[in-house]
Amino acid sequence: MRIRQLGLCWSTLLVMILFSSCRHKDLYMEESITTGLVVVFDWRYAPEADPSSMALYLYERDGHNPMRFIFNNRNGGPIKAPFGTRHALYMNADNTDWVHLRGNESVESMELYTSDAEALEGQGISTESIPRARETESERLAETPKMLWGSRTNNISIVPHEGTDTITLYPQEVVCHYIVDIYDVENIEGVRSATVDATLSGMAEAYSLGQQSSTDVPVTMTFSLTANPEEANLHSEFLTFGECSVTSQKHMLTVYMIMSDGSKWWQSFDVTDQVTTAPDPTHVHIIIHGLPLPEPPSQGGTDLITDVNEWQPIYVDIKM
Repeated sequence: MRIRQLGLCWSTLLVMILFSSCRHKDLYMEESITTGLVVVFDWRYAPEADPSSMALYLYERDGHNPMRFIFNNRNGGPIKAPFGTRHALYMNADNTDWVHLRGNESVESMELYTSDAEALEGQGISTESIPRARETESERLAETPKMLWGSRTNNISIVPHEGTDTITLYPQEVVCHYIVDIYDVENIEGVRSATVDATLSGMAEAYSLGQQSSTDVPVTMTFSLTANPEEANLHSEFLTFGECSVTSQKHMLTVYMIMSDGSKWWQSFDVTDQVTTAPDPTHVHIIIHGLPLPEPPSQGGTDLITDVNEWQPIYVDIKM
């Protein structure tokens, strides 16, 4: 009887030791799989950047299973991250009003793109009603992007460390600046509003943050031009993801104008050479000389056309 009781005591003690050991091991692992880090965004490549927040994606060595961190400033801050080798994608996070993400489950496939353009912003024209330049009809009509900074850093080694380690990341501007000037616009005073609309085809649909390049799917992007009656010109500045990486794409610039009599006019220009041969592909200046608009209606108003719905092309030899 005494031997049986003694055996029972030893069994109970052994079970208690095993449970105690397991519990201690769990606590040890929970505390040791992550470490404190300070993320620093160094803006040496974009010193004038002013985002209000930043996003960081840390991927495992195989490029999957990202962890996402948000910093409510441009400088960074402390995080806790698992040990191991990580790859980082990072960008400004104050872009939620225009940007869409896809492929962010992999460091190689994350892309940023814009929404469909349902209406031309300047004159409120539905994009479903506008004529398209020849050979661009199949391209999606997309909104232009806004400012975007970001980059990729590979093989960040996160190891156990006493105190706090620092990771320094280097964002840079990844969008392209486009300027369009149309000079010698005849009868510009007959345009109904101070802004007219335009589109530019063959532009990159998205920017691949993982590949650090524009994508190869072409879209036609919409933008507005400001009319200057005194100088008889139209001017616009907007952002893009750059030229589509498919080099065979044409770049057609199409202008849409509604005159004060309600008539609608459009004209396309082939600006492929100006885009593809620009000295700096991140800063492209497109210049067009000559755009003859129809004469404005007479002051008496007897020839006003209030129900013209069809778009009328402008036929003219354009000097680029």
